[in-house]
Order: sequence, then C-alpha cells, then structure tokens
Amino acid sequence: MKKLLSFALIATFLVTSAFTLNRDASTFADEDIVDLAAQTDFLSTLVAAVKAGDLVDVLKGDGPFTVFAPTNEAFAKLPAGTVENLLKPENKAQLVAVLTYHVVPGKVWSKDLKNGQKAKTVQGSEVTVSLKDGKAMINGANVTTADIEASNGVVHVIDSVILPPM
Repeated sequence: MKKLLSFALIATFLVTSAFTLNRDASTFADEDIVDLAAQTDFLSTLVAAVKAGDLVDVLKGDGPFTVFAPTNEAFAKLPAGTVENLLKPENKAQLVAVLTYHVVPGKVWSKDLKNGQKAKTVQGSEVTVSLKDGKAMINGANVTTADIEASNGVVHVIDSVILPPM
C-alpha cells in the first residue's frame, strides 16, 4: 500500500512538473482539451462533469477555447453534495452554466493577461483577471498551472470552481 501511495504521489508530481516545465506544448499540442484533461488524474471530476453536461463534442471541436480547469480538490471545496447534485440529469442546465463559465472563446495565454481584465465566457457572463506578485487569479481562483497547449486551445489549471452570477 505504501508503495502504491508513493507511486501515486510521484506520478502526480511528474504530471504537474511536466506542466510547469513547459513540456505542455510538445506533450499535449496534438491532443484536444478533453483528451488532455482525461489523461490528467487531478482533472477527473471536471472530465466527469463535462461528460454529464454533454459538452465533450463541444470541447473536442475546433475552438479555439481557453479553459480554466478546476482540479478535483477545487470541486471538493464546494459545499457537501454540490457536485453530486450538479451531476444529476435534472440539473444539467445548471451544470452546463457552471462549466461554460470556465470557458472563454479564443486562446488566452498567461502573458496576455492584464490586472482587472474582463473576459466574456461561453456561458455569457464575464470573469475578472487579477494579477498579484506575478500570479494570476480568475474571479479569485488561483491559476496554479498556466498555458497548457492543446490542439484546440489552452488550459489554465485553477484551484477553485468559479460560479456564474445568478
């Protein structure tokens, strides 16, 4: 069990390191956003949500898209039962609204972000960029890994789920 846990920690470190060492462009540039996320264990909740929201074909489309991708830990920060509730078929419209609030049309690279910048999401509302001490935040969610290039866009990993205005 300890060996398995150690292996899992090392694997997570290697995947995260690959992103932060800019191997992203050469490693994932031939894969679309969905395939990239599906290969990343710490984005498995996002992948499940995208499938439940029937957004796989959209995010496999030509794009380009910029996706602010919440980690499994980000989803875990939501109040108990929130994710399970969103994944129910009767709540599909609400799930789609939350997911599309994490997507901006076009490719937005971290170098292009400006403090106070607003970007209209696919959901229709805007997100706000904050820059502090060289770090970016989207509506208060920290960008933990930026500029992961996919064939149809770019992914920025964030540490919180951002919710659209109601």
